[in-house]
Amino acid sequence: MDMQVVPKIGISSVVHSKHIDSDNIDVVDNDIALFDTESVISLYNGPTKLEVLTVGLCLEGTGTFNISLREFQLFPGLMVIALPNQIVEQRCFSSDFKAIFFAVSKNLLETLPKISNVLSLFFYLKDYPCFNLTPQEQETVKEYHAFIRKRLKNKEALYRKEVVMGLMQGFFFELCPRLTCTASNIMKNKSRKEYIFERFYESLVESYQSERSVKFYADQLCLTPKHLSGVVKEVSGKTVGEWIDELVILEAKALLNSSSMNIQEIADRLNFSNQSFFGKYVKSYLGMSPARYRNTKEE
Repeated sequence: MDMQVVPKIGISSVVHSKHIDSDNIDVVDNDIALFDTESVISLYNGPTKLEVLTVGLCLEGTGTFNISLREFQLFPGLMVIALPNQIVEQRCFSSDFKAIFFAVSKNLLETLPKISNVLSLFFYLKDYPCFNLTPQEQETVKEYHAFIRKRLKNKEALYRKEVVMGLMQGFFFELCPRLTCTASNIMKNKSRKEYIFERFYESLVESYQSERSVKFYADQLCLTPKHLSGVVKEVSGKTVGEWIDELVILEAKALLNSSSMNIQEIADRLNFSNQSFFGKYVKSYLGMSPARYRNTKEE
């Protein structure tokens, strides 16, 4: 399939995909979806950018997948959490692979009571998306998945959405203790600087394709470029420019790996003034030209 851009995957696009049997996915509006192995294997064909938070639990078999071009292995008892705006690509699955999945829109996450504490933790999940669950924890996840799907299938229920939202809130609160065992230092009261960093990151993932100046992101937060730069460096250990470059290079690599776009079209897509500038930018980070990188991946 020719791809002119890295396609985005959200709940609406999943529901209307010709690759998905509607009987294999249960949804409420564009906010919550629960689905199974057959749906996810049919859905992903090459790199896709998520517009939702996705939680998966491997039940049987094994699989290999990429999140933001980093490879991870799936095996029974492993839970994976992929964040909105991350690029996901399935690599291969064993014939006996089985898993269950939850997908939740970012808008819904932000409306759930006290969910902001969980959103703080998601910055940790960017680098550490996989967790081994105990048998008891696996049963809890499976119980929520089965019960929420049952409620979703009752489309005549008067308060169907409200019930499902309550159950999803409970599910995330069930997850919190497990996640905080691994990243307890994240789950603390946010400082002003941590709050600024989170708002910067949210703005960045929305605008990095077209905006690469510190001033733009500082203006979004009503800060001076110097102040934003100092906060981001202190909180994350990386500069604003390094964060911007990381996302730009990530998308450039995904497009060069899997897209039928030529180099000029990719440069235009990522808002570079010309192909030469894009080539120098890529070479400074990858050590080779875009054309050479693409050829290397195809060899």
